[in-house]
Amino acid sequence: MAKRDYKNDELLNPEDTVFLVIDYQPTQINSINSMDRQKLIDNIVVTQKIINTYKIPTILSTVNVGTGRNKDTIPQLKAELEGVKSYDRTSINAWEDQEVYDAIKATGKHKIIIAALWTEACLTFPTLDALREGYEVFPIVDAVGGTSKIAHETAIQRVANAGAQPISIAQLACELQRDWNRGETVPGFIEDLMDAGIFLRLE
Repeated sequence: MAKRDYKNDELLNPEDTVFLVIDYQPTQINSINSMDRQKLIDNIVVTQKIINTYKIPTILSTVNVGTGRNKDTIPQLKAELEGVKSYDRTSINAWEDQEVYDAIKATGKHKIIIAALWTEACLTFPTLDALREGYEVFPIVDAVGGTSKIAHETAIQRVANAGAQPISIAQLACELQRDWNRGETVPGFIEDLMDAGIFLRLE
């Protein structure tokens, strides 16, 4: 079968995708009540590892680090972001920050994988704006969280109703890999899913 044209591909592909990761900072992590906080940290780290395996560009944003009101991205995630610029902002909606917006536009990509804290604010707002501008948006549901379970679930439902396509970590990895004949990424694919606890690590 011929390789699918990535520009017309309904599935995620490394060629036309950017990862937007927003506000994985201590204050935000410590206010999450929709899932276990350590599991949230583990899941965003393995999500970034998957993104790195497929060489997808990452746009990283924080809020209020420059004003001194907040601390930087958690070190566990920062360790996977070597060489990635961080765009600090004051707006709750990252889409309204000119630097973040310009950075996304500059990639030329049309599919946005998004992970942000909280689901009901910093994920919802830029997702709705990006959808309105014609982007396809894919929230990673098991790597994001809200101030309560119902807040998280309601936000995911809202963005899905608007056209976003929620996906899980396992689905993300499989959708990017697609074919075992893509041998150069198979080791990373397996390692990433082992780190996620999806594949059994036989050690």
